[in-house]
Amino acid sequence: QVQLVESGGGLVQPGGSLRLSCAASTSIAGFYALNWYRQAPGKQRDMVASMSRQGRINYTDSVKGRFAISRDNAKNTVYLQMNNLKPEDTAVYYCNAQSVFTEYWGQGTQVTVSS
Repeated sequence: QVQLVESGGGLVQPGGSLRLSCAASTSIAGFYALNWYRQAPGKQRDMVASMSRQGRINYTDSVKGRFAISRDNAKNTVYLQMNNLKPEDTAVYYCNAQSVFTEYWGQGTQVTVSS
């Protein structure tokens, strides 16, 4: 069973930065997509950033220019660098890894942007 463990969340003031990490219990090189989702209270879980195995990257419009997804295959870790954070970025952030037959989720890490 693949395990994904997120870390790096916390409380930050508007305009601040955080870097989320997602450590996998297996090699991430084989997944065809690695993604970050977020879910705010009372809302659905939405994709924030995605990276294909070939390195193709997509972001939801609201985070373009502020967030950056990256990966370190040697460490089996995916990152989400979040800059210029806004109160509307407050949510639980989840790491997601997709293979051909299934997908895996982390337990989530809380990000709160507030003054």
